[in-house]
Amino acid sequence: MHAPTATADPDALPATLPPALRTAVPGPESRALAERLAQVESRNVTALDPVPIFWERARGAQLWDVDGNRFVDLTAAFGVANVGHAHPEVTRALADQATTLLHGMGDVHPPRVKVELLERLATLYPKGGAPIPPAVRTVLSSSGSDAVETAIKTAMLATGRAGLLAFEGAYHGLSFGALDATWRQDFREPFTARLPDRTRFVPYDDLEAVARVAAEARDEIGAIIVEPVQGRGGERVPSDGFLRGLRSICDEAGWLLIADEIYTGLGRTGAVFSCDHEAVVPDLLCVGKGLASGMPLSACMGRAGVFEAWPRSEGEALHTQTFLGHPASCAAALASLDVSARLDLPARTAKLGDELRERLRSGLEDVASVVEVRGRGLMIGIECALPAVSLAATGALLERGFVLLPSGDGGRVLSLTPPLVIDRDALLLAGDAIVDVLRDAKGEGP
Repeated sequence: MHAPTATADPDALPATLPPALRTAVPGPESRALAERLAQVESRNVTALDPVPIFWERARGAQLWDVDGNRFVDLTAAFGVANVGHAHPEVTRALADQATTLLHGMGDVHPPRVKVELLERLATLYPKGGAPIPPAVRTVLSSSGSDAVETAIKTAMLATGRAGLLAFEGAYHGLSFGALDATWRQDFREPFTARLPDRTRFVPYDDLEAVARVAAEARDEIGAIIVEPVQGRGGERVPSDGFLRGLRSICDEAGWLLIADEIYTGLGRTGAVFSCDHEAVVPDLLCVGKGLASGMPLSACMGRAGVFEAWPRSEGEALHTQTFLGHPASCAAALASLDVSARLDLPARTAKLGDELRERLRSGLEDVASVVEVRGRGLMIGIECALPAVSLAATGALLERGFVLLPSGDGGRVLSLTPPLVIDRDALLLAGDAIVDVLRDAKGEGP
C-alpha cells in the first residue's frame, strides 16, 4: 500500500515514500461527495459507478484525496500538469499577475502578457531543420477543442474548401467542428443530425489510403488533421516517416497539414513538438493541455502566410472569445515554459520514457493478456487483450496509490502520461506496480 513520492522539481527535492493509504479507496468522504454531486450535476458528466476519488490538493506528481490518501498521478490530470501540479514558479507567476491584472480585453485592449506569450510561442514552432522557425501567427483560446475550431476555420479560409481528412481513432474534441473530425462513434452518434459530415476518415498510419483520397477527392478537402501520436486512441505511434509522408501529400494536393499537438506538444513525447521528431513543419499546429500547467489555455499556431487568409480586424473579430489571452493564464504559461526550458524537460522525458518502456516490456513480455507496450517519451500505452483486463488493472492500481486512465478501443489500453518532472525512482516504482498488477491478471486474456 506504499506509493512513491514524485517531485515538483527534480533538481530540488529528493524522492521519499509516503505513508500507506489511510482509508479504503474510495473513502467515506469521497463516497459522500459522490452522493452530493449526483444531486446537482447533470448525468453523463462524472461517472459515479464505481465511485471516484475526490481530489483535495496536488503538488508535483502527487495528489491527495478528501480522505487524506496520497497518490502518484500518472495522468498529469489529462496531460495538463507538464511541470507538475502547483509548481511554485507557475503559482507565483499566477498570483503576481492576479494582483495586477486578472482579466483584460484580449482582442480590444490587449494585456502586455498576451504579447509576451505570443512572442515566446513563435520561437518554439517546429523549424524542420532550419536554423530559425518560420514566421508564425497565433490565436489564443481556452480549450483544445477551441484551438481545433480555429484551425478548421483557418484552413477553410486559406483553401476555400471545407473538407477535412482525419484518421480512425482520432480525438480532436467534442465541439461541433472538432467532433466532425473525431472518430469515436459513441461521441458522434447522438449529434449526427447537426454534424457537417465534411470529414473523410482513413486508417491511422496508412499513407496509401491517404494518397487514394488525395487522388479521388483533391478538390473537396482543404487539410489533413493528425495527432502525431494518438492520445485517447490508445497512445498509437505511427511508423517512421508517416508525418513526412503526410507533408508530401499535402504539398502535392494543395492541402494544409494541421498537427493536433494538444496532447503531444511541449515536451510530452521527448521533443518540444512531436513533429520535431521527423523535422516536419506543419501549416497549423494546435496546443493546449500542458501549455499553462494547470490554467485553461490553448492556441492555434501556424505559418504567417496561412493566417493571411483572415481579414484584417476592423473592430469586430470574426473568431474570438471573452477570455482571449487571459492574463493569468498567459502568465502561468510563460512560467511553465521557463521551467521546461531550464530543466530541459523534452530531453529528460525522452530518456525516462525509454527507460520505463524497456522496464515494462521486460516485465510483461510473457504475459498473455498484454498485447503491446508502446509510446514515445512519457506518453506510454499498455494494450491489453481485453478491456476488462485494463479496466480491472486501473482499479487495482488506484487501490495501491497510483492514478491511471484507460484509453483506446473500449478502454483496453492503460495510459501513462505523468508530469514530466516526476522523480525517476517514483516513475520506475510505478512501472513495477503496473507489472505486478498485470501479471496477476495474466489469466484473463482471450
